[in-house]
Amino acid sequence: MLRENKMITSSSLKILFAVILITLSQGLYGNVRLPALISNNMVLQQQSQVRIWGWANPYEKVTVNSSWNNKTYYATGSRDACWEVLIETPEAGGPYSLSIKGNNTIALSNIMIGEVWVCAGQSNMEMCGNWGLEDIKAELPTARNVNIRFFKIPKSTAAYPQDNLNAEWTICDSTTLKSFSAVGYFFGKNLNNKLNTPIGLIEASWGGTAAEVWTPDSIVKSDIVLKEAAAKIEPSGMCPYLPGYAYNAMIAPLTKYAIAGSIWYQGENNTLTASTYNKLFTSMIDGWRSAWNKDFPFYFVQIAPYKYAVINTGALLREAQTKSMEHPNTGMVVTTDLVTNIHDVHPSNKHDVGLRLSNWALAETYHKKDIVYKSPLYKNMSIKNNRIIVSFENAEKGLLIKGKTVTELFIAGDDKVFYAAEAQLENNTIKLWSEKVQKPVAVRYGFSDTATGNLFSKDGLPVCPFRTDNWFVETK
Repeated sequence: MLRENKMITSSSLKILFAVILITLSQGLYGNVRLPALISNNMVLQQQSQVRIWGWANPYEKVTVNSSWNNKTYYATGSRDACWEVLIETPEAGGPYSLSIKGNNTIALSNIMIGEVWVCAGQSNMEMCGNWGLEDIKAELPTARNVNIRFFKIPKSTAAYPQDNLNAEWTICDSTTLKSFSAVGYFFGKNLNNKLNTPIGLIEASWGGTAAEVWTPDSIVKSDIVLKEAAAKIEPSGMCPYLPGYAYNAMIAPLTKYAIAGSIWYQGENNTLTASTYNKLFTSMIDGWRSAWNKDFPFYFVQIAPYKYAVINTGALLREAQTKSMEHPNTGMVVTTDLVTNIHDVHPSNKHDVGLRLSNWALAETYHKKDIVYKSPLYKNMSIKNNRIIVSFENAEKGLLIKGKTVTELFIAGDDKVFYAAEAQLENNTIKLWSEKVQKPVAVRYGFSDTATGNLFSKDGLPVCPFRTDNWFVETK
């Protein structure tokens, strides 16, 4: 009997040991995980091949089921514990669901398919209802819109590119709108209205940042001009200043996610290095496009008139931004008429900024007709006797002066001394002169830090500041 009890005890121990092994092995076996971008309430880019990805145990089998096409996709965890599948998305619609299954199952719901845009930059992109913007206060009573979704990225930095971040998709309502980019919201709202399509907006903004921190550091470090300019950035206790640090933490984790394009509002913190901004900015755009492996549209805002401590730096930065429009698939919003206080670097009118950005997208990305979106740009000039005739692009209906006489328009001779000019408009040209300049050679319009100007197209958009000369401009 005693021997039989020993046998039972030994058998029981074996069973118990087996149970422990199974339990331990299950505990050590990793669950399928997803990045923050792949979650409930997300918006996926329509009619494209979207990537759904995450992490799992090496060699773990993962299946993904999508409700919009009732298909199953298969993946296997790599040696690095990563997996991904590519899924075709249909035309805009929803809500849909996704099921991801490995050792565990993750069910995602309330997914919309539409248009996804990144909204990035510094404080003028960051400004939101919590800053006391009246335009946003007026939106709050009717803000809820299940077809507009926000993904707001918290401020963070990293020395190397990251693969995840701490954020979540939310539905636009009176609560979430208060803390989201006002420019981004008005941009998305107009797209939603005009396209009748769900809109996903991803905000990555940080007040006071230079463009270098949003640019992959490899781009800056490999170019001696950009590297020297980056070394001039003044360290700040309020924001990062090292190249790539915001990009690594706030942009790199997005680059697997399919997007339609990006909007951008930044430049104020690069005024002291305006001479290199065009090269830096277009290199940054190329860096982002390379990371996404897509030449997506990039629409940006020209910085507004403001009284900078170092004169002419704002004018030179705006000039660099205008040159950046020569870069493929870009567009720029002019804001000289949207400023009421040149001593405030944060103009409060974000409604019209967002609207003008959305009009660029509607016309150029979505090919909508009869959209007014391009400000008049300097085209060329000719000299006839003591007069200069300036021609403009994007002013087919003609130009107009808001006021009795044109302001911020100047003319100079070989002595490089500029005098206020008198002007006569004819269609998309201006004939200008000054009794003080008998042999004119150059024209400047709105070429100062604080110039607002009053010259517009008949469609209502302000003429972009310009100069016809390439003379040295003193900054002091």
